Amino acid sequence: MIYLDASIVFSLYFRDSNTVEALHLVAAATEALLVSALCEMETMNAFALRVFRNEMSIRNMDNAVRDLESDLRSGFLQWISFPEAAFIQAKTLSRKITPTVGVRAADLLHIAAALELGAKTIYTLDQKQLKAAQAAGLTVNQLPRP
Repeated sequence: MIYLDASIVFSLYFRDSNTVEALHLVAAATEALLVSALCEMETMNAFALRVFRNEMSIRNMDNAVRDLESDLRSGFLQWISFPEAAFIQAKTLSRKITPTVGVRAADLLHIAAALELGAKTIYTLDQKQLKAAQAAGLTVNQLPRP
């Protein structure tokens, strides 16, 4: 299983400087692509923030949301509820990782969710989250070997 962070999901549904990398990672994946309720909410909010900043039209936001929801319904992306135990795991990770990496709480929650769900890999475009995920023992953005 591969846990997807909101930075990857956002770039899959709205063209930005990271879209090519996000598409490449997802296209090459040979395992289930997990999207947590937290990731879905964070992605929806990122779309809305782009509208607020006049970086995305409401029409583009509506299309991105429609496409994301379609991929969740079809099973291309597997929606999962957020595991309650991830909060406890995130607190532990915070004490261990944040003093040296400076990672945000939401990023730790994604890492903790990945661990609680049994994912071995997380895809993220956030550099601090990437370092934190590696420190937590996850593989990050690794393409499958042929």
